[in-house]
Amino acid sequence: MIFDKNTAKKTAELLLQINAIKLEPQTPFTWASGWKSPIYCDNRITLSYPMIRNYLRENLAKFIEDTYGKPDVIAGVATGAIGIGMLVAEQLNLPFIYVRPEAKKHGRQNQIEGIVPTGKNVVVVEDLISTGKSSLNAVKALKKVDATVKGMVAIFNYGFDIASENFQEAAIPLHTLSNYENLLEQALDTHYITAQQQETLQNWRTNPAEWNL
Repeated sequence: MIFDKNTAKKTAELLLQINAIKLEPQTPFTWASGWKSPIYCDNRITLSYPMIRNYLRENLAKFIEDTYGKPDVIAGVATGAIGIGMLVAEQLNLPFIYVRPEAKKHGRQNQIEGIVPTGKNVVVVEDLISTGKSSLNAVKALKKVDATVKGMVAIFNYGFDIASENFQEAAIPLHTLSNYENLLEQALDTHYITAQQQETLQNWRTNPAEWNL
């Protein structure tokens, strides 16, 4: 679920503006999963633009406070959401931790970096939601140490059905600043894409694993 329509369109505008999101339906990208995709998203680029990262930080922090009050801890999902998660924690004057995909094989073998939030209320910050698998892996790690995960917020969501199913099954509320639907609307409104390209991009989202031009 998005925060609100205006925020969703503005976020999409900013991400397109700095090429944090690229739409190339005629020359698709190849994801690590092997999927062919007409979209590529790297929200870490936003950290290089103070005005944009501040916009994201302020809106994520405001939503968290309005929805959950102040949690005890903000957790970022490594590695993509470490930067934005730390900025949100700073905005809220809260402790910050981050969660690795798995425990380190050396040293203290931590999966959670920072003070382990046993018995604490935590909101998780992500940069991007695709299937939700890696995001919910962080939630599992937090629950293992008896943290109470109140919900997850993210910058952008592809809106795959599998992600909705995964979050529903895990009973974790998910809200994002923007999503694929609002991105395509904004891209069409600003002539970043044509109506024909929009159709191609919509077709991809219905079955990304088997999509091809």
